[in-house]
Amino acid sequence: MVARLVIAAPASGSGKTTVATGLMAAFTSAGLTVSPHKAGPDYIDPGYHALATGRPGRNLDAYLCGTELIAPLFAHGAAGCDLAVVEGVMGLYDGAAGAGELASTAQIAKLLRAPVVLVVDASSQSRSVAALVHGFASWDPQMRIGGVILNKVASDRHEEMLREALEESGVPVLGVLRRIQRAATPSRHLGLVPVAERRADALASVDAMAELVREGCDLEALLGLARSAPSLGAEPWEAGAASGLTTSAPPVVAVAGGPAFTFSYAEHPELLTAAGADVVTFDPLRDEQLPDGTSGLVIGGGFPEVYAPELSANEALRKAVAGLASSGAPIAAECAGLLYLARSLDGAPMCGVLDAEARMSERLTLGYREAVAVSDSALAAAGTRLNGHEFHRTVVEPAAGPAPAWGMHRPERRVEGFVQQGVHASYLHTHWASQPGMALRFVERCTR
Repeated sequence: MVARLVIAAPASGSGKTTVATGLMAAFTSAGLTVSPHKAGPDYIDPGYHALATGRPGRNLDAYLCGTELIAPLFAHGAAGCDLAVVEGVMGLYDGAAGAGELASTAQIAKLLRAPVVLVVDASSQSRSVAALVHGFASWDPQMRIGGVILNKVASDRHEEMLREALEESGVPVLGVLRRIQRAATPSRHLGLVPVAERRADALASVDAMAELVREGCDLEALLGLARSAPSLGAEPWEAGAASGLTTSAPPVVAVAGGPAFTFSYAEHPELLTAAGADVVTFDPLRDEQLPDGTSGLVIGGGFPEVYAPELSANEALRKAVAGLASSGAPIAAECAGLLYLARSLDGAPMCGVLDAEARMSERLTLGYREAVAVSDSALAAAGTRLNGHEFHRTVVEPAAGPAPAWGMHRPERRVEGFVQQGVHASYLHTHWASQPGMALRFVERCTR
């Protein structure tokens, strides 16, 4: 039994991240062990959540993992904690396009049987806030909106008008936050700047969020609401049970990290470890060689376009990666990893593993995808079906090699990515908890 809250909003930009991260930090500083979670595929917010709580930020995505895994993944992350805080995605009822409530914050809240706190941007309204909150609270009778936090309130008089209006809605006001900038965090083309790139400033931002929440929110009432959640009744997900391989000599799997490669789900290294690997993180901006004994390489997403000159300047590591690829060792590269393996990125030489050029683009490619593995690879057998996610402002030409990685079925039909020797490189982000056989297959290939 873990006390839990879902922090939602009527729309993006209402202040969910500020409130959720501030609550995590405020309750942690009060002595509670807080489990941080993020609805949806976002990689950046969990970094701030981890900074606020000292625990891994974890994602809950019903599209990527399936509804049946949401409660077990939550129970796995929240085991032994006093409180879990789940930050929602977009507006409360917004989910995968054309799929009803699938992957919405509302669906996650229902799967977790968790009360919802609605964060409302009240900057341009007064009495209308009651109609807004009433609509969200009554739209789905299975939803339990346990309170409202009003954000961007201009003055004492503005707060008074909002509170008077909300008395008629029956939904209690659990917090009021004023219009101030001290908790602001910088953004760029894919959202907030990741923690790894601004750790000292990020710590200051998280501290400011915590102070803002402590000053403006009724923490005792919020904790009471969280403790009112009923028993979840879900067995925790276990990486070991999902994998099951043990080896006498664990192969070393190098995982790219550092400021340029910050996009990874917390369960991926857990699955690799459970499959028998010795997981070692390295920083392609700083380290000139791969970890000793590297048998396989995982390069996730991030912002290589921001660090292209520095990545290019590390010629020794680029040659080491190219040498590992030419040996046939398994390499799994997603999005940023795909760019790093190309011949060049915005004209800067990269690893040259793939016969492709990468460049920045003005077009944002964003959305869920249904995919099938076109070619046998170190990650998946041909014909394997899964759901993934794309999120980038870059283009790779050509988009696919002679042996493509994935065939996309929704929202458009196309092939994408590269499979050659042991390399699997693609723009598609995947959550391996939905296909634990991927980690097992990858580690098995590393032992050969």
